[in-house]
Amino acid sequence: MKLLTKDTDYAVRALLILAQNTQGFMSAREIADTDRMPYQYMRKVLQVLMKKGYIESKEGGQGGFKIKGQISQMGLNDIIRLFQGEIQLTECMFRKNICHNKANCVLRKSLVKIERKVIDEFKGITIESLLKEVV
Repeated sequence: MKLLTKDTDYAVRALLILAQNTQGFMSAREIADTDRMPYQYMRKVLQVLMKKGYIESKEGGQGGFKIKGQISQMGLNDIIRLFQGEIQLTECMFRKNICHNKANCVLRKSLVKIERKVIDEFKGITIESLLKEVV
């Protein structure tokens, strides 16, 4: 089971790189090379981040991407949901209301509690708080 997908991982890494950059815009190539991420993959991730307003872009020789908005407001939970949907520890049938044992499933009750705790922890993590640990 993966809690974070490659998309989410690359998005967080890209946001951290951009948050550290005080020189203006960075190209997708620069961002990818900074942390040895695949360039084509990075371009795709950056497009999603741009569409959702986390970053902005500028075309031309001095163009590229830069952080947009407050990094203190960029929660890890929101980035996870953007790239992979809601955090789920299981894919069992109760999520689609098909399981006949839904009401009495002890495992389901425990997993839901754990999911809530994980989500609460992720809500407390922002790009800003991660950046403080990097520097």
